[in-house]
Amino acid sequence: MFPVPDGDTGTNMLLTLQSAVEDVRDSPAKEVGKVAHIAAHGSLMGARGNSGVILSQIFRGFAKHVQGQADLNPKELAKALEEAADAAYRAVLKPTEGTILTVAREAARAAVQAADEQGASARSVIAAAAAGAKTAVEKTPGQLAILREAGVVDAGGYGLQIMLEGMLRTFDESAPPAEVRIASSPAAQKALALPEEGWGYCTEFILEGEGLDVEKIREEIAAMGNSVLVVGEPEVVKVHVHTDEPTRVITYAGGLGTVAKLNVSDMSKQHQLILDESSHDAAPAARQAAPASKPAAERRNGVGLVAVTAGQGLMEIFRDLGVDAIVEGGQTMNPSTQDMLHAVDTLPYGEVILLPNNRNVILAAREVDKLTPKRVHVLETGSIPEGIEAVVAFSPERELDDNLKSMHDAADRVQTIEVTHAVRDTKSNGLRVKKGDVIALINDKLKHAGGDYGEVVRKALQDLGPDSYELVTVFTGQEASSEDREKLVQAIRETFPSLEVEVQAGGQQHYPFILAVG
Repeated sequence: MFPVPDGDTGTNMLLTLQSAVEDVRDSPAKEVGKVAHIAAHGSLMGARGNSGVILSQIFRGFAKHVQGQADLNPKELAKALEEAADAAYRAVLKPTEGTILTVAREAARAAVQAADEQGASARSVIAAAAAGAKTAVEKTPGQLAILREAGVVDAGGYGLQIMLEGMLRTFDESAPPAEVRIASSPAAQKALALPEEGWGYCTEFILEGEGLDVEKIREEIAAMGNSVLVVGEPEVVKVHVHTDEPTRVITYAGGLGTVAKLNVSDMSKQHQLILDESSHDAAPAARQAAPASKPAAERRNGVGLVAVTAGQGLMEIFRDLGVDAIVEGGQTMNPSTQDMLHAVDTLPYGEVILLPNNRNVILAAREVDKLTPKRVHVLETGSIPEGIEAVVAFSPERELDDNLKSMHDAADRVQTIEVTHAVRDTKSNGLRVKKGDVIALINDKLKHAGGDYGEVVRKALQDLGPDSYELVTVFTGQEASSEDREKLVQAIRETFPSLEVEVQAGGQQHYPFILAVG
C-alpha cells in the first residue's frame, strides 16, 4: 500500500496465526471451546504489528463466546463470528472503516444471515462469511483514500478473507452433510489436524548481499521446508522457514551473501501447553521466558525501562541512556507481544515503562500489561526520535507519574523525519512518487520526494519551520555511505545555518537517515 517498506501486514498476520496453530497442535484438546481458547492465547502471545494484534482480538472474541462449549451449531458459529468482529472493534481506540475491522464485521453479518436460512449448515455459514469478506475487501479502496490512491485493497482485510476461504476449503474437500455440527465434523477435525511429524526447526535470519533474487530464494527455500516466508529487497532479505535441515538452508543462504541475526529453534521443545484446561491466566507461562537483556542496577524509584529498537547503534544509544532491556524490532520486523513480555518480566521492577518507538508496535505493546502481574505503562512513542527524547527526560529520582508526564511531553516536542527510497510507483497524500525516489516522511506522513537526500531533507525541514528549532540529530542507517552522510550534513548547514547538526550511527535498516528535530 505504501511506497516504503511498511510493518509488513502479511508477515505479521502469518506469524500471529502460526503461533496460534502451533499451540493448538501441541494441545490434546478437542472441544471447540478449549481449542478456541488455546488458539486465542497463542495468537495473543505471537501477535505482531497492528494486523496481528487485531487478528488476536478476533480469535479472543470468538473464544469468549464459545467458552465451555463442546461443539457449535450453525447459529452458534455465526454468533461467535459476530462476537469476534465486535471484540476487534473494541480493541481499537479509533476504529477505521475500510480495514480488517470492516471485513470482519461484514463477514459476520453475512454469516448471521446464512445461519437464519432454512437448512443452514456449518459450511453454508462459513461460505457466507468468506463471500461477505471478499465483497468487503473489494470495497475497501472506496472507504480509504490512501488505498484508492495506491490502487490496492486493505491487506489485513484480505488476509482475513484468505483465512475464511481456507476454512471453507476444508469443508469442500470433505463434503460434510448439511446438518453436521462442527466438533464432530470430519472437515473440522481435518482443519485442526496438523502433521504428526511436526515442523522441525524454526529457522530465521537476515540475508544481506547485492542483487539478491527474492523470488528465486523463496522458491529454493520452499523446497527445503514449509511455513516459508521470504521477503525483502535485492540488498536484504528476511527468511523464515520450518525445516528438518536448518544447516542446508543456512549453507544455501551463505553462498548468496551474509547471514545475520540467525535464530534456529527446535519447535518440538519450544512450544509447550501454556494453559491447563481450567486456567485462563496466561502470565505464569509467559514469565518462563528467557531474559531479553541483563537488567541494570536497580534504581530507587522502582521503575524499569524497556525500549523497542533495531540497529546496533540505536540499541547502544538506548542502553547508554539507561534503558534496562532492549527488544529488537521495528519497521518490517515488528516484535510480538511475547517478545516484549519476556523483556518486561526479566526486570527487577514492579513498574515498567515500555516504549514501542514505532506506530505499528503500539497495539501489541498494549497487550503486555494484561499478561504480567507487573504494571506496564506503554508510552506510545511512534518513532525512534520520540523514544530517545522520552528516555532523556526520564529521571531515576522522580516518581512514576511525574516521569510519565515529562517523557510524554518530551516525545511530543520532537519532530521526526524519516528518509528512504520508494519501493513502488504510487500516489499518497496527493504526492506522486516513482519507484526509487528519495522520499521523506514527517511524523510518519509522506510529504516530499526528490532525486537526492539533501534536496528532500531541505524541503522537509522547511516544512517544519526551522526557526522554531535549534538542533537536528541525524541517525545514519546501514544504507547510508559516508559520502551520503557528508553531503546531507553539508546541505542542512548551508541552508539552515542557525541549526546545530549532530550525527549518530544508528545502524537501522530501510531508512538511510532518521532525523530528530528539536
